[in-house]
Amino acid sequence: MKTKPTVLPSTLLADIFRLTPVQKIALRKIKIETANDLLYYFPARYQSIADVRQIKDLVHGEDAIVYGRVVSAKTAKGFRSKIPMTEAIIEDGTGRLKALWFHQAYIAKMLKPKSLVKISGKIENKKGTPYIANPQFEIIDDIPGESGLFGSEKSASFYPVYPETRGITSRFLYHHIQKVFSWGILEHIEEIIPEKILEQYHLPSLKTAFVWIHTPQKEDDARSARKRFAFQKVFIIQLARMRERADFKKHDAFIVDPDQSGVEQFISKFPFTPTDGQRRALDDIFSDFKKGQPMSRLLEGDVGSGKTFVAAVSAYAVVKSAPRDNKFGKLQAVYMAPTEILAEQHFKSFIEYFRHMPIDIGLLTGSGAKKFPSKVDPSGATKVSRAQLLKWASDGTLPILIGTHALVQKSVKFKNLALAIVDEQHRFGTAQRGKLTKKDLILPHFLSMTATPIPRTLALTIYGNLDLTLLDQMPTGRLPVKTELVTKSTRGKMEEEIRHELRAGRQAFIICPRIDEPDPLKELALNAKSVTEEAKRLKKDVFSEFDITVLHGKMKPTEKEEVMKKFAGGQTDILVATSVVEVGVNVPNATVIVIEGAERFGLATLHQLRGRVMRSTHQPYCYLYADTSSETSRKRLKALVTAKNGFELAEQDLLLRGAGELGGGKQWGISDIGMEAIQNIKMVEAARKEAENIIHVDPNFESYPLLKRHIESTRQDTHWE
Repeated sequence: MKTKPTVLPSTLLADIFRLTPVQKIALRKIKIETANDLLYYFPARYQSIADVRQIKDLVHGEDAIVYGRVVSAKTAKGFRSKIPMTEAIIEDGTGRLKALWFHQAYIAKMLKPKSLVKISGKIENKKGTPYIANPQFEIIDDIPGESGLFGSEKSASFYPVYPETRGITSRFLYHHIQKVFSWGILEHIEEIIPEKILEQYHLPSLKTAFVWIHTPQKEDDARSARKRFAFQKVFIIQLARMRERADFKKHDAFIVDPDQSGVEQFISKFPFTPTDGQRRALDDIFSDFKKGQPMSRLLEGDVGSGKTFVAAVSAYAVVKSAPRDNKFGKLQAVYMAPTEILAEQHFKSFIEYFRHMPIDIGLLTGSGAKKFPSKVDPSGATKVSRAQLLKWASDGTLPILIGTHALVQKSVKFKNLALAIVDEQHRFGTAQRGKLTKKDLILPHFLSMTATPIPRTLALTIYGNLDLTLLDQMPTGRLPVKTELVTKSTRGKMEEEIRHELRAGRQAFIICPRIDEPDPLKELALNAKSVTEEAKRLKKDVFSEFDITVLHGKMKPTEKEEVMKKFAGGQTDILVATSVVEVGVNVPNATVIVIEGAERFGLATLHQLRGRVMRSTHQPYCYLYADTSSETSRKRLKALVTAKNGFELAEQDLLLRGAGELGGGKQWGISDIGMEAIQNIKMVEAARKEAENIIHVDPNFESYPLLKRHIESTRQDTHWE
């Protein structure tokens, strides 16, 4: 008789299961290697056999699940629209049902005659014949009720459905999870959350939660388990973040006491009056500067709200101060941007801000180094050797250095680095940001800036180690962007409106989801417009009298710089680009942006793109072209049309789709179940309160060794970006 293997959470699945090469690759892709990984791979949803309908019982207008056999599947074209589609006939012994997939002709190849399928969607009726348009579908091995949903479990009435990937089915995952349960893994599971917290919030134990989430007897069990894991995820994040914060605060920082009259004189040189929000932000920052502990602050401001102004004034306050030992040199500031285009742009902006002062500014990117002012031309910048620029930074004679991730290399050293500013911080990994703030024993003050709209609950969780300052006002004279959803029938009208703006001397961005034309044989690639082909079409058929140029990520830095220089200088009228222009590109004369395939971008990206035309006092326009029949997609895009600002948009998006969709759940490094928790402000605040209590009493987790181990493993697995 075969003995059961001993299964610990750390046991590798390859040691206890016979896995095919395809399955090994697929499991690695979804980050499952150990038994513990398998247990933490949660169902996406649950399904009840009671929801399944026989074809003869289908009712027009209801959502239904149907199991059946494929009779036939073929590609076709719409009678009038000529839209490519798949048309399939499904039967279940009680009748036949037609299924149609528009714009998805490739599905016909996947539905082999006699194969078993599960399809779900809204039932429509045409001349007495039921059909489903664009249903979700799944190829299956057996039909519930015929041979048991999972083989022997004929009585299953409520079962989990797991996210799948090529080579790994929901059924495979269910079977293997049940196996590790039967081999006694739960005997080796240790509780992570302190018992008094579990009792206070009525959360099940870890063992019970694993059973309830994978084999619930009823919906309430599954709900309780998800609540427990959601709380656990946010609680662990909060603990890790607060520990980081406590460690950060142990260090010394340069004390900066800004000369208020000098600051006011510097501000007076700007061609606008600061908003109350900008003044409040500066008050927060200057207050932190005086404490002698490193500042750790996130400045969150909507697109165009004036974050760069706050960064410049903060940098001025620092570089006009002497180190505490009053030895040679002034304090230094560094400003890190996520792209070369943006670093170059900030360099030019800082030259404008500091032109009237004897303050040197450097630029360091992968493409080279520059310094302002130039000895030859004191009003401009000059290229210098990288070695010379690094020497000036290390001996303290270069007060301000702007750059990309090139700033975090070992060769970059500073004499008195007092302020590190990071723009669009979620685009940098923790390691990069950490290197920037650990250049010396005296840590610099850390100012992080983002224009990505973040709901309060997400900010409290992701940025639990940062103090938060909001810039919630726009500079005087800025007009709100007019955002419009465009359809095929209104496209001609949109093009006329763009032509009117171009003839008035303005410029336009046109954003496409792809660089090149897609491979027509690849799934779901047919409808995405490409930069290269769209630029040709516009030049030939629509805007032949205007200069059109392209910009995308495959171009060399020098090519990108040349294209942006010409566009910013007004030498080209239309820039056709990918979302490479999403962050920070500043062309005040551009008042129109068209976003093709808008449904393919996240709301945060769409909002950032829209911000490219909110840079002047001219009326800006944003046109969203979406070729989708999805109600969810259209609701999201309508939210973009109606939301007054990024913060309101972020809250709407959280309600519509969940935080995972906002900036991309994977981007923030939080599982789907953690993102569910972030929709619940009470849960986030409860987890935050409990984390604060533990850090206050026991910052090194001496009484919580399991919690400590879990936090450290989570920090390795999670990208805080």
